[in-house]
This record gives sequence, structure tokens and C-alpha cells, in this order.
Amino acid sequence: MTITGEMLIGARSHRGSDGAFRAVDPATGAELEPVFGGGGAAEVERACALAWAAFDAFRETGLEARAAFLETIAGNILDLGDELIVRAMAESGLPRPRLEGERGRTVGQLRLFAQTVREGGWLEARIDPAQPERKPLPRPDVRQRHIPLGPVAVFGASNFPLAFSVAGGDTASALAAGCPVVVKGHSAHPGTSELVGRAIRGAVASCGLPEGVFSLLFGVGNPIGTALVSDPRIKAVGFTGSRGGGLALMEAAAQRPEPIPVYAEMSSINPVFLMPAVLAARADALGKGFVASLTMGAGQFCTNPGILLGVDGPDLDRFLAAAVDALGGSAASTMLTPAIHAAYDSGVARLSGSAAVATLARGMACNGPNQAQAALFETTADAFLADPALQDEVFGAASLMIRCPDTVAMRTVAERLEGQLTATVQMEPADVDAVAALLPTLERKAGRILANGWPTGVEVCHAMVHGGPFPATSDSRSTSVGTLAIRRFLRPVCYQDIPSALLPEALRDGNPLGLWRRIDGVLGQE
Repeated sequence: MTITGEMLIGARSHRGSDGAFRAVDPATGAELEPVFGGGGAAEVERACALAWAAFDAFRETGLEARAAFLETIAGNILDLGDELIVRAMAESGLPRPRLEGERGRTVGQLRLFAQTVREGGWLEARIDPAQPERKPLPRPDVRQRHIPLGPVAVFGASNFPLAFSVAGGDTASALAAGCPVVVKGHSAHPGTSELVGRAIRGAVASCGLPEGVFSLLFGVGNPIGTALVSDPRIKAVGFTGSRGGGLALMEAAAQRPEPIPVYAEMSSINPVFLMPAVLAARADALGKGFVASLTMGAGQFCTNPGILLGVDGPDLDRFLAAAVDALGGSAASTMLTPAIHAAYDSGVARLSGSAAVATLARGMACNGPNQAQAALFETTADAFLADPALQDEVFGAASLMIRCPDTVAMRTVAERLEGQLTATVQMEPADVDAVAALLPTLERKAGRILANGWPTGVEVCHAMVHGGPFPATSDSRSTSVGTLAIRRFLRPVCYQDIPSALLPEALRDGNPLGLWRRIDGVLGQE
């Protein structure tokens, strides 16, 4: 499939005229062909008008038809073959195995949402039949289902060119809910985005859906994103990226005459708590495991272990000795973009320049452009508590060890942390009481709590929560990974005494869709 540098607005391909840009191979610094044209107000207007025109028809597609649409997208992405992987490698600097795995995850989550759509439980159908004889007042017939919010704006993420981008989790869950999607592709991987966008557009056409169900825009700078979020036909936003970018979109959405929800995943340092008994039992292995997690993918994961907490003493020293040895032998890795590389170097310089922070180890020296040299720092609990800036995320393979005098101090530090995507506890059975005392704090601070693992890697499944309190996300009640993500783009509607012929199928007597429904409060499949 030829990459043209065009935007995909409904069924049309369109070359933007508001600025031009090329993708850059971060491993070499070379610009890649073709030139992409940026969009502006006219392209946003066209895409949003088509999405709105498609909404009422798309939201009432049958469950089987919508599930088949998601599966067709998955098949079309696989049909792109090696061309997709090669282009993504060139635009991201990521290795083939990582991108092949990410493609599998992207396809897998589309198929998982197809299963969810077919099952229909997300409609949450409830029926309270009329009770005309009830005294002192009769009860009306009251029924409820969930409907999609409307067209959704999705912003592709820099660090996952497939799984959190054009056909990533936000797009999959919004389409599963019945919401048309307008994607603002990330400028770091526009060719990859165009290929995947064409796969989605092909599925729209072959499934006979309105063309406005999907559009893909590109833009130079922030204006196109702001225009997209500000368009009155957009009813929700999905975003993965920096805190500054997320806050800007939240501000734009809040200033609309009709404010809309922004589901932004933004910033997390993912604390790891090294409990005393586990350090005594396996400090060396933990040190090596930590470095493997920290340096995976040049540390460019929102779940990277950015801080560690442990009780000061010989066992913690053994852990750090193993970590320092492993990190010293870790090769420098190419980062996704020159801008991300520059931000990483700036964050590392900030930590190394702090009088309260000591540099424990650096990885092997860089030997190419845009490479990250891993870093491990340490400070004390008192110093960390005294300087809020030490909580700032450094996106990449850098972590800060916090030496605590005891487990009480570990809990004190935990209480002062911002909201997180994850919190990890490394523990042995002898640590259970200390972890039990810590757990209530972690529940308030994080969306996912792990024991004896590492936070990098997010399983796509029904129970997963990839979210957390601010600033990890803009809404701690939601997740961007797993089937619960569909709820972000739905709202309940109640039907009171509506004639049977006008009721949606999900709420009709006889249960024509075969759904699990709550009748008079009792869940069943009558």
C-alpha cells in the first residue's frame, strides 16, 4: 500500500495545506518520504460534520454488525503485512519484535472488544415493569440502557505507534460503543498512521457503514488539536501523552459552551516498594529484574518504575549493588523522537544537578543520535518530602531510589505521592503486615497495584485498570485498557412508559437480543 502523505476524511483522501512535515528516523536523524500536509479548520470542519452525520446510524448498528466491523479492522491491519512493521520501525526506532508484539496487541484488543459488543452487557439494560395497582401511587414502566456519547476525538500517542494510536485502545473502545472517531495522528509516525487509517477506512466501506465513522487528520503544532476538541460535534476526547498536552486539551474542553469529558493519560512515576523481608531474601535478583524493567524500550513506557522505596541497610545496599552492576552494562537505546530525547536529557540533568540527589550509575555511553543513557539516582525520604520537584516524571530509563529509615517512613512518602497508574510491592510472606498497613494508601494513589512483578507491561483483559488519580489521568473512574474502557463513551438513558414499538431492542419484552438484563433488580436472561 502506497503512503501518500494525505489525510483520510471519510471516504476521501485529502492533502492538507496548513504546513508540511516529514517523519524522522530517530536512529539516523534522516527525514523520511513522503511529505505530509497538515490540516486546519476546514479539515476539522469536514471530518466532524461527517462524524456527526454518521452518528445516529452507526450508534444503532446491530451488535453482530458492529462486532464484525471491529474484526474486519483487525484483519485489514494484519493484511498490511511486513510493510506496516518496516515503516513503524523506521519512524519509531523500535525493534521488530516489539512492534510485531504491539501489532498483535492492537489486533487482539479489537477482537476482544468485538466479543464484548456481541455479549451486550455494556448496554446495562434495566427494566422495572409498571405496577398500576401499587398504592398509594402506581409505578410507571421504567427502562434504561446505555447509548454512545457521540463522535470522539482520539489523539495518537508517541510511544505506542500501533496499540495507543490510530487503531489503539481509545479508537477500539469508542467504535465498540458506537461512537464515530476522528483521530489526530501523531507527527512522529504519520506513515504508520496512514497505513492503519486506510485499514480502518477499508473496513468502514466493506461493512457498509457511513463514511463519517472514521477520519484521520494530521497537523503541525497545537491549533488543529484545539480546533478538534472545541468542535461542538465532538462529545469526548481520548488522549495519551504529556501532562502539559493533556491539561491543554482539558482546558479547551472545559471552555466550550458545552464542556465535554477528556480521558487523558498523562503522568506517572509508578513507585516500587521494596519490603524488608524480600530484600533479605532476594536482593540481587530484584536488582537485576528492576534494571530489566527500567531499560525496556529505552524506558519509554507510562508504567516505567520511576521511583523505588526501601528501608536503609545492608539488604538495600545489596539490591543497589546488583542494580548498579546491571545498569552499568545496559546499552544506550534510541528514543522515539528528538524531542523526547531532549526532554529525557533535561530531566536527567535536573536530577543529577540536585544537591539532595546522588548519581549511583549510568548506562553505557551513547553512540548514535537520540540515544538515552540509563540513569539511577538516590536520595533520602526527608529530602524527597522536602522537594516536590523530585516527583516530576522523567520519561525514559531513569529512576530515583528513596532510602527510608523504616516502613513507617515508606508510608509517609506514599501519602505524599501524586496519583499514579501503578504501585508495585515486592514482598515475602513475612512482609504481609507491613504491606497491609501500606495498602489503603496505595488504593487511594494508584489504579493498579502489583505484587512481586514489575509495572511495565499492561495486560489487555476484562479486569485491567490502566488509569489512576490525577495526574496519572484526568478521570480516576475510568481505564484506557481493557473492556471497561467502553464505559468512557457511554451514558444512560431512561425510557418511561414508552410504547413497545418505540423501545430499543435491548429493552423490549421477550428479550430479542438475548441479553443479561436486570428486571426488578434481579439479573437474568429471561
